[in-house]
Amino acid sequence: MFSTDQIQEAFSKVKSGSDFPQFVQELRNIGVTHYDNYVSDGRTTYYGLNNFSLDAMPKYPKLPVNEQSSSDRLKHAISIHQQGQTDYSTFCEQAAEAGVEKWTTHMKEMTVTYLDKKGRKLLIEPIPKP
Repeated sequence: MFSTDQIQEAFSKVKSGSDFPQFVQELRNIGVTHYDNYVSDGRTTYYGLNNFSLDAMPKYPKLPVNEQSSSDRLKHAISIHQQGQTDYSTFCEQAAEAGVEKWTTHMKEMTVTYLDKKGRKLLIEPIPKP
């Protein structure tokens, strides 16, 4: 089983989207199979084997999530974040503006799936290898 301290330690190393693949690898190493991140307040639920789950506290104040989703705006936000041009909080703000309700990161499939308020998939993004 993993702990919030282990997750916090891995997250503390993330400065931009370019650090994300290494973050995912560290989560895999401690036993996280996938996680759901809720854009509106930064709440995250982490999942492991044998139905283990762990809820992490919100990371930032509430953000309004746009009712109108835009995969093009999301793709642009992801692109500049992966290039290291934005920090995590800026990316979350841009995701909210693009109508992202939550994203699910899958460690086994090495993908991130972005969903809007209606549960529609806006984008499935592969996670590059660290």
